[in-house]
Amino acid sequence: MTRWPSVTGSDGEAAFSGRLFDLLAATDYFKTRPEQLLVIDSHGTPARQNVLALARGKGRRCIVLAGHFDTVSIANYGTLSPLACDPARLTEALIRELSGRACNGVEASALADLESGDFLAGRGLLDMKSGVAAGIAALERFASLDEPIGNILLVATPDEENRSRGMRSLRDALPEIARKWDLEIVGGINLDATSDDGDGSEGRAIYLGSVGKFSPFAFVVGRPTHAGYAFNGVSAHLIASEIMRAIETNSALCDEAHGEVSPAPVCLESRDVRHGYEVTTPAHVWMSFNWLTHRRTPGELLADFKTIVETAMETALARQSAHGERFFEHQGNPRTLSYAGRILSFDELWTLARSQGGQDALDRIASLEADLSNSDDPLATTRSLVAALVTEAGLEGPAVIIGFSSLHYPMVHIDSLGEAGRALERNILSAAQSIEERHRTTIRTKQFFAGISDMSFFGHRPEVGDVALLALNTPVRAFVDEAPDGLLSYPVVNIGPWGRDYHQKWERLHTTYAFDILPDFIFEAATRCLADGTA
Repeated sequence: MTRWPSVTGSDGEAAFSGRLFDLLAATDYFKTRPEQLLVIDSHGTPARQNVLALARGKGRRCIVLAGHFDTVSIANYGTLSPLACDPARLTEALIRELSGRACNGVEASALADLESGDFLAGRGLLDMKSGVAAGIAALERFASLDEPIGNILLVATPDEENRSRGMRSLRDALPEIARKWDLEIVGGINLDATSDDGDGSEGRAIYLGSVGKFSPFAFVVGRPTHAGYAFNGVSAHLIASEIMRAIETNSALCDEAHGEVSPAPVCLESRDVRHGYEVTTPAHVWMSFNWLTHRRTPGELLADFKTIVETAMETALARQSAHGERFFEHQGNPRTLSYAGRILSFDELWTLARSQGGQDALDRIASLEADLSNSDDPLATTRSLVAALVTEAGLEGPAVIIGFSSLHYPMVHIDSLGEAGRALERNILSAAQSIEERHRTTIRTKQFFAGISDMSFFGHRPEVGDVALLALNTPVRAFVDEAPDGLLSYPVVNIGPWGRDYHQKWERLHTTYAFDILPDFIFEAATRCLADGTA
């Protein structure tokens, strides 16, 4: 499968589902049961599709194994790009390249790993076609049993590296599929990859939940002025710098749940919004942050973000006032300066624009959004729409607009599913103990998968209130998860391969765990859950 290129958004991604379907259809099991193979459209032209393969046993109970088949770009391989999807040849080529020159620390580690024979390179091999392969191996083993208990449904999805449209479309279709196949879905195993820079003891892991991701933005509206008359305006950059200082890597903004602390928030983009050079201070500065959480709801995070931005703006305006008063005092023309700013949510900005420009203004914004719909840059699209809406609203600074600049990935944890979650955890941990003994290895239990993944939408039914708030404050509708009613809810864990440097040129998979231990672990975990009537 690694040899089948499937970069997100490419024709290869669109073609992959058909190739995987044909591969499964050619197996002895599905040759006689073609009705248990299915593809369902997800998005795009040509259509990206989800592939579903069902191995039946006794009863209705079902465990779902899920993995994505899209990959990030191969561009960072440079001249080795033609080999990016050929693991054996790429590994040899990387060894030759690194052996022939001085290496930095990351490169030296990669060379040692690849020369050891324990690791294999290849775009998407680690993230995460080896996980899909392990799921297929577990499915085939289950299908070979004479009288297996329960059912295993394997699903392979596109678009995880972009907006998880594959998993979200599968989630939306799964209630009808479960009804059609008469399945009671009792749990899921996500097969995504993890990273470990050590001996693998951290990478061989079960994750009981997945981190939540927010992308809050601050669109700062200043008062532009000629650079020679700084105090005739209000510096958007000064306000933005205080916001940056208050948020960037601030560990006080981390939260804790189940004994684990979330990563600190970081800024993904900060820039003034203008085109070309001029001796005028910028009217607008845009900032977008990545804020991962273990417990915050959308409402809580937006409220926290607003408080931080409000305090930062007050600090900035007070500082500019003090600077200006000292300046004019030096000139012998003392005066008192005072600035008052305002914070608006995107929803409030939209309401203001409608009151100022009516439906014509909203129609122009809708037309702009349509024009930008093919962009693969969520931050640029959001920035353009907010800037246009600020103009339509006639908003003068100082002010800051806040909202969400890209798709929200909900925090999920099996604890929220009560007894169903505890039963799944019990069976998974029991399976892990057997695997440790059988393979003489160790497997860690962790609370939150730190990589943003499909797990946020796998078995998760979003809260209605959260969906509404996100919809009102996310400028681009394509980045709103508009989940339908009637979704299934069931506990999910992540058990996947491990390696190092995924998404990078030196991305490499630990082969013994991925090819020998992981398929056995997934099979053991799934069958124990299915055999336990309370799981």
